[in-house]
Amino acid sequence: MYYHASAIGTIKQLEPRISNHGVPLIYFSKKRENVLVYLSNAIEKYCKETGFEYDGRWEKWGAYGFDKNGLQRLEEYYPNALEKTYKGVSGYIYYANSVIESDFDVQIPDAAASSSPVEINYVEFVPDALEAILQAERDGLITIMRYEEMSPKMKEWNTKIIREEYEKAIDHPEYRHFLKGNFSDIING
Repeated sequence: MYYHASAIGTIKQLEPRISNHGVPLIYFSKKRENVLVYLSNAIEKYCKETGFEYDGRWEKWGAYGFDKNGLQRLEEYYPNALEKTYKGVSGYIYYANSVIESDFDVQIPDAAASSSPVEINYVEFVPDALEAILQAERDGLITIMRYEEMSPKMKEWNTKIIREEYEKAIDHPEYRHFLKGNFSDIING
């Protein structure tokens, strides 16, 4: 089974779109719990909630990684990041029995990409993305590193990366707005 998350619930067939990698792809995971993070985009949500007008392609905030066993680990890099991003957000998880995988190497555990249209076999409505994520954590399917649990070394890395991301985002005002709003102490420090 392959899983794909979307805010739109009326899709009958998934179509490849230009991806972050510059090629038309559809991304999937072979684990349902791994697509929960895609039910909301922290950057887009923050900008809309703060009245930031933007009509370009939204940058993605992918605050997760994987342990050595391939278990997804969501990471909070600012206080209450999970709640701010996912609480009250509904969305849909699309199930596909089969996918013609492209030759593109996604380099994410249990992920697949297709450059061909994919028929949907089932769609699941997720009423609250945060609740679904917390349930997956309780079920041992994912782990979460809360902001308060960040080690001093991780905080140092976070500061370095946020500053670098802000500098690189010169052509992405929406991303800079998000970073300023959630990391003002780092950006202005």
